[in-house]
Formats: sequence, structure tokens, C-alpha cells
Amino acid sequence: MKNTPVNYQIAKQIIESYHLPDFGKATIREVVAISTQLEQETKTEFIHMEMGVPGLKPAQVGIDAEIKALRDGVASIYPNINGTPEVKNEASRFIKAFINIDIDPECCVPVTGSMQGTYASFLTSGQCTPGKDTILFIDPGFPVQKQQIVVMGYKYASFDVYEYRGEKLRSALEEYLSKGNIAAMIYSNPNNPAWFCLAEEELKIIGEMANKYDTIVIEDLAYFAMDFRKDLGTPFKPPYQATVAHYTDNYILQISGSKAFSYAGQRIGVTAMSNKLYHRVYPGLTARYGGGTFGTVYIHRVLYALSSGTSHSAQCALAAMFKAASDGTFDFVSEIKEYGRRANKLKKIFTSHGFNIVYDHDLDQPVADGFYFTIGYKGMTGSELMEELIYYGVSAISLSTTGSHQQGLRICTSFIKDHQYNLLEERLTLFEENQKV
Repeated sequence: MKNTPVNYQIAKQIIESYHLPDFGKATIREVVAISTQLEQETKTEFIHMEMGVPGLKPAQVGIDAEIKALRDGVASIYPNINGTPEVKNEASRFIKAFINIDIDPECCVPVTGSMQGTYASFLTSGQCTPGKDTILFIDPGFPVQKQQIVVMGYKYASFDVYEYRGEKLRSALEEYLSKGNIAAMIYSNPNNPAWFCLAEEELKIIGEMANKYDTIVIEDLAYFAMDFRKDLGTPFKPPYQATVAHYTDNYILQISGSKAFSYAGQRIGVTAMSNKLYHRVYPGLTARYGGGTFGTVYIHRVLYALSSGTSHSAQCALAAMFKAASDGTFDFVSEIKEYGRRANKLKKIFTSHGFNIVYDHDLDQPVADGFYFTIGYKGMTGSELMEELIYYGVSAISLSTTGSHQQGLRICTSFIKDHQYNLLEERLTLFEENQKV
């Protein structure tokens, strides 16, 4: 381990200074901090693949709308806690245009990014029915969502869906839901970190099980329309973004402006509840708040307590982006296909040097190229591989932090620069040679 691009001794000292019992369980932010410190102290360029931050320019239509809104004086005015009429109407229309689901504007609520949307969804779902106090994660998933559960003092259960694709998913859900304690279940589609996409038959199973056990489904669409194997970018025409909403009314959709519109810095998204769920009265909510429906409690109790609403100008930006996309004047999908092109190049480099793609198939199809993919290396745990690559100036996170039971790393394509493909090729060539010694 002497012949590495990053000074081995310095790297070892910096990693040890963080006092992490298991480097593989380091959070995304910790990995960023370590790799950034190493980059500065060793003067070695790092290839950052650890953090899922958009690597494209923000949508101009959003910027223009937000600037206009600020110039018009919205910064001095609290927006309605329910959301501006414009963003609610355009969210409803966008959902119809790209998912082909009818959700009333009333049930579309702006949030300060999907992070707040999921937090409020977990919190509200766990208060609906006495005895239903646990959130089920269909893993792998976004690590911070479990941290949200820890922060609010809730319970969670999880399973790695790797061995439960297709009809096998039904038995896995039956095992957990039949206990009667699951308030809600969550998954991302496309998946963070594995980038598989649940098939229609799997979404149908989730919907049927949600109906059978009266469980709420939280569908995280952070990577909206990013299954680039399909043409999902034409409004009001199939194919559409896949969703559980075709199979149950017990759903909440989280639609983020961060990745699809590269608008992450303004922390804006929409929580969209089915019309039926929004208007449903739950005994637990009535006992706690004295009345209200799921939707009104979500907005007027939970969101109000968390943030008293969402940035006024960002709502104007999101409304404009939704409108332009639905009008067909803003082809957001074509712009974000860049992530798929990057993934294709990176996968070829990794696999040519002995790495394997861990989550490599969607049932009978190869997994799509997109924002993330997963890699493993023979004979190494995810933790070992994560630390080993640090010495080569390549930073990523271990799959173990995502709820996966597989050994490997999550690779994010968003920060890769054009000159770094050759740099990665050089470093992995050296990595492969060193493994033979």
C-alpha cells in the first residue's frame, strides 16, 4: 500500500483522527469531510463520487421566475402555508402530464425539499393509528431517512430487496405487514443507491399489500423520470413515470426539484397525497389534535411547526418549471440524461479493472445508467473497498449505510469532470496492479 496516489501515512492518520469504529459506516458528510481534508493536505485531486449533489446547471426557467418574484417583492410576504395557488395547480398538472395520475391541487403541498417532505410524512403517518408505530424501509435507500426516524424517536424495520424482486416481494412484505405495527413503508424509484427501478408487477404488489394492511406508501421520486431506458419526457403521452398510485389510494409522492431540475440549492419540492388519503380522518390524529384530516394535519400542524411554510420565491420557481415542462417548452429529461452518459463511461472503466456491478439487473433487464450505480470487488467488504479507494483519490460510500446486505459501494456520477475519466483509468490500473502484489 506504499505506491498509491494519495500519501498512505497521511491518509491513515486523517482517517484515524475521525475515530470511526468502522470506516464503512461513515456518513456521507463524514466521507466528504475526510476526502476534502485529504485533497487539501496532500495536494492530490480527488474523484468525488460520495455525495448526490446535482452536477448540472439549474433550470433557467426557474431562475428567471424566482428573480422576477423577488423583484416583485415576495420576499417580504409569508406564502400561504398550503402553498401558492400557482405551484399547487402546476404540481397537479405536472403529475397528470408525467405520471398520468389525477391529484387535486389541494393535495399538492410545497415542502423545503423532499427531505422535509419525508420527515413530515413519517411523523404524520406514525400518529394515525394506535399500535402502528414503525416505518418499513424497502432497502437499499437514502441513509438520512433512517436518521430522520432516529431523530423523531420512531421505530423502523427494513429488508434488502436484492433477494426479493418480482413475486418474491409479496412474501417479504407479508412477513412485516402482517405484524400490524407498520404505519408506512418507503422506497425510492429509481432507487438510491442501486438505481434499479421497481417493475409494474412489483408496484402492484406493494399497492395490494398496502390495501390489505391499510398501510401508507411513501414513494420517493427524487430521481423523477430518470429511468433513461424509456422516453419519459413527453408530457401527457406514455410511457409515464412508474408509480404505486395506480394500485392504491394509500400513497404519498415526494417530487423533488433538486435532481430533475437541478434546483437543489433552493430546497424546494412537493408532497402529493392521494385525494382519498388527504381527506381521510384517523383516530390517532383526532385524539392528538382534536380533529382534522391527514392532509390538514400534515400542513397546518406538522409543516407549520417545522418551518411555517416554504420559501415564497422558490415556490414561484418550481411553479414555472412545472408549467414549462407540462407545456412541452422545457425538456428537462433530455438535460438530465447526461447522468446516464456519465454512468455508462464510468461502469466500463470500473468493470475493465475487475470490479463488478452489484445491483446489476431489474428482473430480466440490465439496470439503467443514471445518477448512481453500485460496485464491488472480489474478496473485499464494502468497508475495505471504501478505505482502499481513498488511497487512490476515489471517494464513495459503503452500501452498508444504505440498508443493503451486499458488499460494495455507491458511486454517484454527478461530480465527475471530463478530464477525470482518464484519471480514474490511471488510478484503477494502479489499484488493480497493487491487488496482484
